[in-house]
Amino acid sequence: MTVSLQSSSRINKLQLKNRLVLAPMQQHQGTPDGHATDYHIRHYGQRAADVGLVLIESTAVSSEGRLYQDDIGIYSDSHIKPLNQVVKAVHDKDARVFIQLSHGGRKSKLLPGERLLAPSALAFNDEYGLPFEANDEELERIIDAYRKAALRSREAGFDGIELHAAHGYLLHQFLSPISNRRNDAFGGSENRRLQFVLQVAIAVREAVGPDYPVQIRLSATDYNSAGLFPQQVADIFNKLEPLLDAVHVSSGGLTPERPLDVHPGYQIPYAAILKSTTALPVIAVGGIHTKALAERVIAEKLADFIAIGRPMLEDPDFARRLLSKQPLPIQSVT
Repeated sequence: MTVSLQSSSRINKLQLKNRLVLAPMQQHQGTPDGHATDYHIRHYGQRAADVGLVLIESTAVSSEGRLYQDDIGIYSDSHIKPLNQVVKAVHDKDARVFIQLSHGGRKSKLLPGERLLAPSALAFNDEYGLPFEANDEELERIIDAYRKAALRSREAGFDGIELHAAHGYLLHQFLSPISNRRNDAFGGSENRRLQFVLQVAIAVREAVGPDYPVQIRLSATDYNSAGLFPQQVADIFNKLEPLLDAVHVSSGGLTPERPLDVHPGYQIPYAAILKSTTALPVIAVGGIHTKALAERVIAEKLADFIAIGRPMLEDPDFARRLLSKQPLPIQSVT
């Protein structure tokens, strides 16, 4: 059977009507205390009609883990009801919706009196400042924050969870040797650097049960020879795989270094590497903005889903137009 962008598929037991995903992008419209607003209901509702899955923006598991001071969060029971309205708006368009749970670590924007925490006391840059190396008690508190956020996510009606372990945020910081210089159970070897992320994944899985979709977003490369590289990230995911249902493959963000060449589909090879090592669904993202390229990725089994961000952010009808277009000349995948 020919598989296309229009083909239905599953993540865990969740049926998705097609393989098009709205990628998570910060909207900077949260209230000062982290609540979603009518803006989020409109924004996600307008973009849900023609995608199989909506991934809402990074949602903080604790106040000191917000990426920006206008981020939304799920660190209080009061956050549940506004987020449930977002869920309902997406469901009304016959799409499914995951929440992306995150903690910014050394890339957090703090309120007065909050502590900037990271695996090690290493700054991202001068703008964020020098973080504290999180102690065992603080790490346990963050793991518990993920557990409680997972429970609230289910209560809010989300169809699944994405753990944000990419783009230089806390979980990514633990995985990379560039940002994790600890010499305890959470640092040193690749296996020890994995342990904090593993504990978070265990806590989330135990909170939601085996049939509730939980996936992870990973940066496949740090764009730095001292950092993570794609095959290593594939090995990391394989160790987490028993706890997860899919992987969303991105890149970079751990340091201010950026890729030298950003062309259409520039991250597809990273998704393909992970796809070659797992039977779980793989989501590709990064400049896949034409139907021809998206269909080629699916047909050649380089990935199972296509996530699109900025074009859908700028045009609520982009997904409808993409799906209805006649085939265009095939773009190269490099």
